Amino acid sequence: MHKNYQPIKPASNKLLIKRWDSSSYDMHRRKVKSAKAVVDTKSPSTYVHLQYKLKKVQLEEERHATIDRDNRILLEKMSAIMRTRGRVDNWNDYQPKSLNKNKRTRELIRVTLENQKILARIQSKKPQYTTTKWDNEWSETKRYMNYIRKYPENWYQLQQAEREKSRVSRGASKASTRQSAKPKSGKSEKSKKSLKSGTASPSKASPTKTSPSKETPPSSEPPKDEATAEKPEIKTQVEDTHDSTDDNTPSEKPAAPTAEPEKVSEPEKVSEPTQEKAPELEKAEAVES
Repeated sequence: MHKNYQPIKPASNKLLIKRWDSSSYDMHRRKVKSAKAVVDTKSPSTYVHLQYKLKKVQLEEERHATIDRDNRILLEKMSAIMRTRGRVDNWNDYQPKSLNKNKRTRELIRVTLENQKILARIQSKKPQYTTTKWDNEWSETKRYMNYIRKYPENWYQLQQAEREKSRVSRGASKASTRQSAKPKSGKSEKSKKSLKSGTASPSKASPTKTSPSKETPPSSEPPKDEATAEKPEIKTQVEDTHDSTDDNTPSEKPAAPTAEPEKVSEPEKVSEPTQEKAPELEKAEAVES
């Protein structure tokens, strides 16, 4: 404690108060040290029979003992076989015995005889229904059905056969058209080459002039002024072709067999719309002028 002791309460003698306070404080410390806890915080007690599990140990020992005994017996047998070259010792001379065998055999014989009698009665009985009568009735009903039905009995099979035939014919026609289209393309290419080289006959020259107007794309159209200047020329060319076709001159006769019928028919198809459009073009020119 501090040398200059200051009591809490007022006192006449500080020394006596100091001794009394120190003695009370020491008594308090002794009580605190000797105090016991109200809550039991110790670890629980352990039991031997739960810690070691003696029953499990006993069962394990018994199992090992049985295994050792079986191994020893097997070893003795193997050693006996090695010494004596082995013998068969699994003969079973036990004869099965039964107290009611005779009764069961008699019962089985009786049941089989009764089954044979029932089978004989069933086989000897005449049937109530005749299959021939059923066949005749069914043929009669089929005849009536054929009278009243709209389509024949095998209508679906006939339709399938017709569809198959039409499919085969379509395939054959497609193949023939493909084969016929190949040489035509070759001839058209040859004709184009001849026209470019300038060796074409005069009869072929007239349809070639009308073909560019049909095959030119819309993007390559000339302006209005140029179109109006060139359209009268197309008219004169078409008129020339008609004159040449109408007049059977001797100059065109030798060229007729050389020209193909399909190529001659093409300019005629092109010339018709140009002749029909010619008056309209003239009207347009008059309006513009």
